[in-house]
Amino acid sequence: MKAIMLMYDSLNRHMLPPYGCDWVHAPNFRRLAERTVTFDNSYVGSMPCMPARRELHTGRCNFLHRSWGPLEPFDDSMPQLLRESGIHSHLESDHYHYWEDGGATYHTRFSTWNAVRGQEGDTWVADLRPDLPIPESLNHRYRDPERLRQDWANRHYMGGEEGLPQPRTMAGGLEFLRRNAKADNWFLQLETFDPHEPYQVPQRFLDLYKDIDTWTGPHYDWPPYDRIGPEDREATRHVQIVNAALISMCDHYLGTVLDAMDELGLWKDTLLIVNTDHGFLLGEHEWCGKCRMPFWNEIAHTPLFVWDPRCGARGARRSSLVQTIDLPATILEYFGVKRPKDMQGRPLRETVANDSPVRKAGLFGVHGGHVNVTDGRYVYMRGPVSAANAPLFEYTHMPTHMRGMFGVKALRTTRLAPPFAFTKGCPVMKIDMSRLQGTWAKAYDFGTLLYDLESDPKQERPLHDVKVEKRMLGHLVRQMKQNDAPREQYRRLGLNA
Repeated sequence: MKAIMLMYDSLNRHMLPPYGCDWVHAPNFRRLAERTVTFDNSYVGSMPCMPARRELHTGRCNFLHRSWGPLEPFDDSMPQLLRESGIHSHLESDHYHYWEDGGATYHTRFSTWNAVRGQEGDTWVADLRPDLPIPESLNHRYRDPERLRQDWANRHYMGGEEGLPQPRTMAGGLEFLRRNAKADNWFLQLETFDPHEPYQVPQRFLDLYKDIDTWTGPHYDWPPYDRIGPEDREATRHVQIVNAALISMCDHYLGTVLDAMDELGLWKDTLLIVNTDHGFLLGEHEWCGKCRMPFWNEIAHTPLFVWDPRCGARGARRSSLVQTIDLPATILEYFGVKRPKDMQGRPLRETVANDSPVRKAGLFGVHGGHVNVTDGRYVYMRGPVSAANAPLFEYTHMPTHMRGMFGVKALRTTRLAPPFAFTKGCPVMKIDMSRLQGTWAKAYDFGTLLYDLESDPKQERPLHDVKVEKRMLGHLVRQMKQNDAPREQYRRLGLNA
């Protein structure tokens, strides 16, 4: 038995031809849909990057207890469980957050791993020249000078297309496949940071869109996480096109993986999952980015493709509601490895085969933001009842943020909290974040929102329906209880525990 998870970061569902997009050049995503099952109701869970990857290891929602951070000592890790069961797991990735404080325990759970450096502001190339050439660009409006300079130092070092992180990552994945195609019992997580911003794209992919790109302004490939005003619309249209060009690049290298599966005969005995952690707003709802705003469907509703050689279903659609937490459960079941009792995700074997449902509702969100629930038709976004967004705590044994440790002011608030259902009897640090650190999200500013995706698929008109809200609130509270949510989360949202 063999399995491949080909994972992208910030891949927008609505930019892919299998999901109805008619202007992005992505023929290999069409080809992928013909060879796999396409999921129409796949949703995120915990956001953003590393919380989503924690779900890929643990199969459990984590955003109610913890923001961005490493795997915890009490967490079950899917790649490690495979390794302990005699299944070799390998990570090939250019997702540089794995190599920072806030992600430093993920890659070491794999049997082997390889890091490809240079994405975004990865602290990689040490180029201290005062005359380092950095083009004048709109990026200067949105990025701190140090990260912008580091990004350009990295870019200058890469050279041509073959030196970019995504091609190097895919080349490493293809090398793994060719070396191990005749071996058995392995799992490859082939993961690229693209099409995450900044959108560094070779000219040949930009040329696919030269007839529709009318931008004459300065260099711009790194959109902000901010509101978009009327004065920004032309620039936003340009960055949408540059994002599309990067998706076309992803499509090209997806094609190399599909070609290798054809060449090596891997379809007959290899599970293939193609997924992403979340989407990204590029002007929709008058926003760019993620996390600062509600998780509208452009962010939360994700593309997902699965090939399971045991049933051979291909060229089909599946409407059942599935989530990120289901993917590690699916991989463990495929290899016959017992799932830990704390894993909330469900294997998708029967869903792939015949659209058998695995859940009635799914919970998703970011620490300190809206707590969201969907049943596939309605999306309910419960906001905090006060602008203070309190009480709010982090529960952890690993007090690190994305790029650094918790500050001493935060750590001085530390108390020892009793174990949660998933901490294996371990008490945990309880750190007050409401007064000291804040969160990315500004959920209070948006209030509580309810949408009917059937009548309002673009979520442009919040619904006011007491009966529907009551039903969705029931789903929300049940999901929070199943997740053993901290009691103060109910207070923050104005709910009865």
